[in-house]
Amino acid sequence: MSDAGRGIVRSLLLRHVCGVALIFGAATCLSAAAHSATKLAAQHAVSRPHAVSRPHEVSRPHEVSRPHVYLMRGLLNIFSLGMDQLAAQIQRRGIDASVYNHTYADAIDARIVQMYRAGDHGPYILVGHSLGADAVMWMAQQLGAQGVPVALVVPVDGTGSSVAPKNVACVINLTQRRYAYMRPGVGFHGVLDNVDFSGDPGIDHLTIDKSPRVQAEALRYVLETAHEDACRPGIAGPVVARPKQLPAPKLAVPKVAVPAKTASPALRPGETG
Repeated sequence: MSDAGRGIVRSLLLRHVCGVALIFGAATCLSAAAHSATKLAAQHAVSRPHAVSRPHEVSRPHEVSRPHVYLMRGLLNIFSLGMDQLAAQIQRRGIDASVYNHTYADAIDARIVQMYRAGDHGPYILVGHSLGADAVMWMAQQLGAQGVPVALVVPVDGTGSSVAPKNVACVINLTQRRYAYMRPGVGFHGVLDNVDFSGDPGIDHLTIDKSPRVQAEALRYVLETAHEDACRPGIAGPVVARPKQLPAPKLAVPKVAVPAKTASPALRPGETG
């Protein structure tokens, strides 16, 4: 193996160690190694993508705009397979959806910028779980720096809180971690919703991406955005930063007969019963 190859492997291993620390709540992380691994992976991402759909081709000039959904897995591609399930549901509805590891974030951003400048204005939709959730928030910020609007970002239980950048129309944060709520950044005027699943006993960090309830919520927003019913950059509604907790599934309970109520005498002011 060449020196460059050994450097890539070494940096990626350090990033994966960092990912384990973040997932399980460690306070510090090897940020320098993580950044290095991301850059190295980005240099090779276009030639070796981890995609479940057919490979994308770089947009030709004046290509017609169409929805694109990019789903980012978390650590080592083994903890976020719900992203593959969700991508398959999206694809069955005729919408382009691809799945990648979070280390390919920079390469996907570069691809989106190239397509946008070639005339394909999307909408662009980013979804990610765990470190993939962190990645999609970062990707949206970097796309904003390149002047590319993002219609919808759906982080699923990221490892921490991030800010919604002003180029994003909607951020729908699906989480069971109170410390992973998203907040509006400077200039953000879109829709921001923190949807809290912590009340569901069947959902934790390793299962949230595979939960049918969570997938249904994400799919609903993706389809509405793809069909131009919601989340268009420049026409989004007011900011909503409050947490929203979905009700847990109701359990069937036996019916109990309730005695009929009898009318109580009406009391006028100054009288006692």
